[in-house]
Amino acid sequence: MLQRIIVFARYPEPGKTKTRLIPAIGPEKAAALQRFLAEHVLSVIKTWGARRSVSVEVRYEGTDETCMTEWLGSGFVYNVQRGADIGEKMHNAFEDAFNEQFDRVVIVGTDLPFLDSEILESALNLLITHDLVLGPANDGGYYLVGLKAPEPELFRNVAWGTDLVLDQTVHAASSLGMTPGFVRALDDVDRPEDLQKLKSLSEFVRNPAFQGLL
Repeated sequence: MLQRIIVFARYPEPGKTKTRLIPAIGPEKAAALQRFLAEHVLSVIKTWGARRSVSVEVRYEGTDETCMTEWLGSGFVYNVQRGADIGEKMHNAFEDAFNEQFDRVVIVGTDLPFLDSEILESALNLLITHDLVLGPANDGGYYLVGLKAPEPELFRNVAWGTDLVLDQTVHAASSLGMTPGFVRALDDVDRPEDLQKLKSLSEFVRNPAFQGLL
């Protein structure tokens, strides 16, 4: 089985990333947080994936491949995000992976300080018996989606960025005759009130870039 994990990431340029956090912590710290979270997620995936036959792709925006490689290193496949909204971008990423003959494909974001290898393992295992896997976010969206074949209808007519995303996706799956499997729900970090959740993450608390933030 050919397996791929795709990470959706934005280059951490101050003023252009984590914009909902900027009023609370400023553009520099918002960009530093974006950098920290992306590096954390990719570290978890890289460590876990090194023991398995898993390809890791970074779908990026906000810069070019040279800058992404300078930031994150050459150990990943890099492709730019394509599409008018996040739904179209995810569908295109899935379609490209399946065109490359991958059998199981999982997309995750980078706002995930509590992502762990158990979740990644569970997602790929669930794709053995399910056509769709979702990782619910506690804000009503989802932080992970996995498929075994392209399903463009899952990503249409969804109110992206709202607390309706998960419910609308599950409803769309039902209309397509799909019963999703679910991995553990997680908190993401996207709004000022989410910052307090990072207190339990020791590598964040020790990071000098974030002193005085919490």
